[in-house]
Amino acid sequence: MRYKKSEISVGHIVEATMRVLARQGYAHTSLMDIANEVGMSKGAVHYHFPTKEALMGKVLETACDAVAERTRKVWVEGQNPLDAMRSALRELWTVRAELSNETKVVADLLAQSLHDDKMRVPLASYYRFASTQVEDHLRTNAAALGLRPKIDPKFIPRIMHALLDGMLMQKIVDPESIKDEDVIQALETLAASLFEFIPVADAVTTPAAADGGSAT
Repeated sequence: MRYKKSEISVGHIVEATMRVLARQGYAHTSLMDIANEVGMSKGAVHYHFPTKEALMGKVLETACDAVAERTRKVWVEGQNPLDAMRSALRELWTVRAELSNETKVVADLLAQSLHDDKMRVPLASYYRFASTQVEDHLRTNAAALGLRPKIDPKFIPRIMHALLDGMLMQKIVDPESIKDEDVIQALETLAASLFEFIPVADAVTTPAAADGGSAT
């Protein structure tokens, strides 16, 4: 039997894979498990995704898109740059703390990548995409607030994701010790420490200063 590689079929496989991985983890998941979950034969799954690694790449892409969409809405809907930045930081943690299937899958594959280098390439792509999204919005909103980064702006999202994902792992193993508000406060404090106000002299030269005049 031949199967059509439709977007619907691929979407069903990815959704089923996400559920199985969230439930039992990568190491204990086979293509047969996924085929049973989605209601296809193993051959049909293989037709759409020749290898388990190829399927994981698509799963990570989907998980990344889900997180990115939630944070993108926050950036866009913020009433002002400061509110947008604070809301986005909160959402970046909330989407993890809810332990959605996407979050569980990323956390599981991160742990798996320690011993399985095949997982590193799709995970690297995941972090590049997530970091670029945060960097772009941080630049825009920080500039609107008259702030500039103290360090390479490309590195700031990496630091934030390191804190977020590290705290998530601690919340998973020791939930009573990790309070959401403490994490968000730490995020806001860290973010604030990485920016500084642009000195007025650097931002604009007033006509009076240029003419050597006095403001009085």
